[in-house]
Amino acid sequence: MTFSLEFMLRGRSTVFSETVSHTAASPKSWTEADVAEVLRAILRAIHRAQHPEDAAGQPIALRGLSWIVTPHARGAILAIEIHSASAVAGPFEVDPSVLEALVERAVATGDGSPTVH
Repeated sequence: MTFSLEFMLRGRSTVFSETVSHTAASPKSWTEADVAEVLRAILRAIHRAQHPEDAAGQPIALRGLSWIVTPHARGAILAIEIHSASAVAGPFEVDPSVLEALVERAVATGDGSPTVH
């Protein structure tokens, strides 16, 4: 599936727009790992805009971000904010409460996988 992404970098007035691809077919079948990968795709896009010379990119950890899931006529919108940018992705055809729970679990574990103690 593909989804729309718009983001702004702090201190700049340019809005960046991208279409992002994700391997899972439907948000209704997503797991925490799928949501973690969507979050990483958003963060990678922000990093590319900030550091176009860094083709390899950096490892991405799911910490230090604020997020919110907002209802939309076609499902849900996911917005995130980090110290250097704000982003909005979607809409995703999934119940907002389901997406919210998936994001919460993905961010809590840091990688979308179950926590092992």
